[in-house]
Amino acid sequence: MKKVVITSATVVGKSQPLSADDLARACGAEVEWVAQLVEVGIVNASGQQAEWCFYSVDLQRALHARRLEHDFGASLDAVALILDLSQEVRRLKAHLRALEGTDR
Repeated sequence: MKKVVITSATVVGKSQPLSADDLARACGAEVEWVAQLVEVGIVNASGQQAEWCFYSVDLQRALHARRLEHDFGASLDAVALILDLSQEVRRLKAHLRALEGTDR
């Protein structure tokens, strides 16, 4: 018996953003979970939920949030803090590398 794997892909960009339903499906979650992500500031959205648009950065943050929530049992408030601190560490490391590059 052969194993059949069906894979699909969706391009996410400025011209093709994700809806709340799309984002939830990509993360294996419910739309209510996406609404909670918006509420705590993990992803950005404005306007009415039916009109929300999400981009690749939102998808990355949502997937990371899902992993943190699943792997460590972290609350979404804790996840928001972890993601913000991780982003700040990356920004500071890039700044430090840039400074080190100008000293040579």
